[in-house]
Amino acid sequence: MIDAKTAEAVLIEEREKLVHQLSELGATPNGELTGDVEFGDGFADAAAATAERSEVMGIVDNLAVMLSDVDAALAKVEAGTYGQCESCGTQIGAARMEFRPTSRYCVDCKAKLAS
Repeated sequence: MIDAKTAEAVLIEEREKLVHQLSELGATPNGELTGDVEFGDGFADAAAATAERSEVMGIVDNLAVMLSDVDAALAKVEAGTYGQCESCGTQIGAARMEFRPTSRYCVDCKAKLAS
């Protein structure tokens, strides 16, 4: 099992990367666009601007969800419950936690949820 201190360091580093990526896309950590990104306002470019804005919003939404997952995992580290399955309460396997430090469920419970 990955220890909480190591997990916390990995999660904090991941959080910083995600916040930076959101900022570069002109978004706040909660996924709202700040208006710092120019998509163009000419009538001829309206379709291109709309397509670009939609693409950016999709990326921002994805990053915001990932950031939320990291924040939830950090809260678990703080609470002393990091690595416990939210469904059955057992410890999530070390390999899974190393591969995906934001895992909320053990492999068995995740498989049940997916089906």
